[in-house]
Amino acid sequence: SQTPPVAGHIVSSSQLVSYLQSALGTGPHNVLLFLQDKLSVDDFTMYGGVFGNKQDNAFTNLESALESAPSSLVLPSVDWQASSAVPALLQEKLGISPLYLDPGTLSQLRLNDSLTSLLVIRLPYSTGTHLMSPREVLSGNDEVIGQVLNIMKTQAVQYTAVYTALRASRVIREVSLAVESLGRSLLQAAPSPQVTYPPVMYNTSSGPCILFWAQNMTMSQLIGTNQWVRVDLGPMTFGSSANVTLADSFCNRTNARLTLNYGNIQSYQNFKVIFSMSNNFYPVSAREWFTLDTMQIQYSGNQVATFNASGNIYAPQNYSFHCQSVTSFSYPLLVPKTANDLAVQWAVSFAEFQIQGFNVTGPSFSYASDCAGFFSPGIWMGLVTSLLMLLILTYGLHMIMQLKTMDRFDDPKGPSISVPQNE
Repeated sequence: SQTPPVAGHIVSSSQLVSYLQSALGTGPHNVLLFLQDKLSVDDFTMYGGVFGNKQDNAFTNLESALESAPSSLVLPSVDWQASSAVPALLQEKLGISPLYLDPGTLSQLRLNDSLTSLLVIRLPYSTGTHLMSPREVLSGNDEVIGQVLNIMKTQAVQYTAVYTALRASRVIREVSLAVESLGRSLLQAAPSPQVTYPPVMYNTSSGPCILFWAQNMTMSQLIGTNQWVRVDLGPMTFGSSANVTLADSFCNRTNARLTLNYGNIQSYQNFKVIFSMSNNFYPVSAREWFTLDTMQIQYSGNQVATFNASGNIYAPQNYSFHCQSVTSFSYPLLVPKTANDLAVQWAVSFAEFQIQGFNVTGPSFSYASDCAGFFSPGIWMGLVTSLLMLLILTYGLHMIMQLKTMDRFDDPKGPSISVPQNE
């Protein structure tokens, strides 16, 4: 059992790595990661029945699992950049790729205590829609957690479970000092505002040519059979401590290449990250589009790992490309060039990735073309349902229009209508 942090403390990336390393070093080899879109400690306060309303508790299975677990650790507040990197950290520590599944798929697997496995179960989160409230969504997620834990108990497999989210569901708004002075307050220093650093910009004699920015930029290489070497390039690329150079970069009307030179990093000599882009005219859309053709990692002389990205990373020529997550392992947008390429040994992860290689007019990005598609599954379901209802309505109106009334009626004052019947 590990010592939890003091109340009000925000767990940093290095502290989270220490907690995970301690838990994975002594715990079982099977790791369950329940990954939710958003989550905050306020969700447990509002929907966990903490004020005696146990009938309103949306986390009954989670609460019983914590009570029956031999050891548990609760981190109320984790830096959001660290929490979003949990899947990559677990993959690095365990030395295996994650397996994304649902309870139905898990019941068909046969796990073994002697083999290491990283199982990821994605859980949704709702901020309150017309269909389901946050309590109902969180209660449904708790049912999924209960199903998964029951499956693990049925298979009699030891496991370590982690329940976290990619970002916070509620952000506490800072209050001005003038308002705080009206009431009682803690004597503590005001938190420093988060600084957003400008993007990396490659300039030519005619002005800016290439822009690149990412909130988090990590690369890990598999050494041997079960050891990952992780390189965090974010602080080296952006901000006041950046020490990257852009030598060997170039750009013209049809091609652009951004070369990030980091020199010697850890055990790597002359470490480079190269983004190669091209601009082409497509008659179907009658406009020019740019694509990120390849991303290369060069290190230690002639060692080159090449990822293809042309099928996933593209945008109109006068736009920039943006994506919340660009990785080579989870919903990969970066794919090794060949099955024998050195890229299969690398796990690459970018958070809030944005790049522009053409039509750069200043130090800021142009309008971004996002990787998220316009037609989400919910939109498709709505369109198909509306079309089905329209077809039913059209068929009903057509049937009503085909109805015909009688052209003769029985007159009680006149002769009756006789219908002969033949036997």
